[in-house]
Order: sequence, then C-alpha cells, then structure tokens
Amino acid sequence: MDAAAPRTRIQEKNRKAILGAALNVFSEAGFRGATLDRIAAEAGLSKPNLLYYFPSKEAIHVALLTGLLDLWLDPLRTIEPAGDPADEIVGYVLRKLDMARQFPRESKLFANEIVQGAPRIMDIVEGPLKSLVDEKAALIRGWSAAGRIADIDPYHLIFSIWATTQHYADFDAQVHGILGPGDGHFTDAAQFLDHLYRRALAPG
Repeated sequence: MDAAAPRTRIQEKNRKAILGAALNVFSEAGFRGATLDRIAAEAGLSKPNLLYYFPSKEAIHVALLTGLLDLWLDPLRTIEPAGDPADEIVGYVLRKLDMARQFPRESKLFANEIVQGAPRIMDIVEGPLKSLVDEKAALIRGWSAAGRIADIDPYHLIFSIWATTQHYADFDAQVHGILGPGDGHFTDAAQFLDHLYRRALAPG
C-alpha cells in the first residue's frame, strides 16, 4: 500500500485491526512464533488483504515497535529539570508502573524484541532512545553533584526503574501466580517503589 496516499476510513479501520491483532499475536508468540495467517485470522481479514496493507510480518512488527517506542519514552521525557529531583524521579517510576498496568502486551512486545538483540529497532535504541537517556542521565548526575540527591549512577538508576516496573507486565504470570489474580498488587507495588527509591535517592 502506498504510505503517501491518504487512507480511507475502511483502510484506517483495517490497518488498526491488523496492528491490534498483531500486538496480541506477537506479545504471546514472539516474532518467530507469529505468522501472517494467524494475524490475518485474528484481524478478521484474508491474508492477501493483510498483505495489501503490510508487505511482510517484519513490516507489521516494525510499525508496532515504532509506535510503541514513542509511547514508551513519554514518561522519561516528562522528568523536569525545574522540579524537585526526588519527586521527578519517583514520579517517573510511578508512571512506568502505571504503563505496565495499562499496556502489558506492549511491554512484552518490546521485551521480546530486546531479548532477541533488538534486530529490528537497534537504530532507534542507539539513536533516539540513547539520546534521551543520555539527556536525563546528565540531569540526574547534575542533581547528584549539587547534593540534591544521593551520589548515584544515573544509567543504572534508569535501568533499575525499567526492571522494577516492567517486571509487572513482562512476568505477570509469575506475579499473579504468587500474589493471586487481579491488579490490586499495583497499589502495593507503587507504595513499595515510592519508599524504595526515595530512600535510595536521599542525600547524605
């Protein structure tokens, strides 16, 4: 399909259906386990109709990941230099935790891609993602140097935030197996992580 041509309402509807179906399939089966036949069936379209919109499984996967990364980076972008450092960082932690609650399929899709070595988005990881992390790491390092938070490695702080929040999406079966069904554990997790990071960030 010509990406430059304006899409009709039915084309937009079908494209959205394909991406929604693909998100389900990729988050459950991973890239290797997903098939165009399964994505088409879940979208309620024929395989030839699907191929009108996307030429390959990889094209669908890249479209999903590209859209996801913009969403995924928004909470990090909102860390403000003018705010209280601990409040800004803990606010980021809680926004990431809320994303794990709201977007578990998207988190698994991203995790699967990274575990495989990020073959389809390494240019984004090494480009826009790295640039944003570098920017926020410099801000956090400045706060540390000014004595406003503890002397802490900003990159490993960010990595730890990703690990402690996205865990609740990427390993939800384990979380539910131990804590039981439902999402009430997110409230407890928010309180725990707020306490954990405020103590880690406290200067002196």
